[in-house]
Amino acid sequence: MIATIRFIDSAVKKTLTAFCATLLLMMVAFTVYSVVMRYVFKNPPIWGDLLTVLSNIWLVFFALALTVRDKDHIALDLIYNWLPLKVAFFIQQFWTAVIFCLGLVMIIWGIEAVATMGGKYWEMWHFAWEENGIVFKPNYMPKKYAVAIVPISGLLVCVAALASIAEDSLRFIAGTYRQAKDLELSE
Repeated sequence: MIATIRFIDSAVKKTLTAFCATLLLMMVAFTVYSVVMRYVFKNPPIWGDLLTVLSNIWLVFFALALTVRDKDHIALDLIYNWLPLKVAFFIQQFWTAVIFCLGLVMIIWGIEAVATMGGKYWEMWHFAWEENGIVFKPNYMPKKYAVAIVPISGLLVCVAALASIAEDSLRFIAGTYRQAKDLELSE
């Protein structure tokens, strides 16, 4: 059971890392293409800057889940090192629980934002699901597609926070708990 959970955890981490790398590559490609088209050919694409910004936003939200799971988010490591291990453990778990609550907020209000988001990106095409299957729509991608990352990231943040709390709690009970930065140095 533990091996299966670790395998899933590792697979999710690798998948999110691959998404982040792909989005970063897309940001660079869209930017380079837009700059070359703008300054060399004097014909910039109308969609270039928008796709760069959307790729950046999605990258940041996916990376948020990775940082929560790896405990790389903004932490008070210096203060944790001054405190007794037990006190530091409970403070770290408290902050991870706060981040879990942030994930819940992202899910709840993110779903509401997606459901009520009006407007369309006039410069973007998109695919839509209709009764005959997936259909190409030549223009006007709904803005809710871009905002959909908020509840998705919220779910990933909640799962990452729960996994982090469970892992740290099991290590604390077993007597093998150490601070996150200490784990990186020894592994």
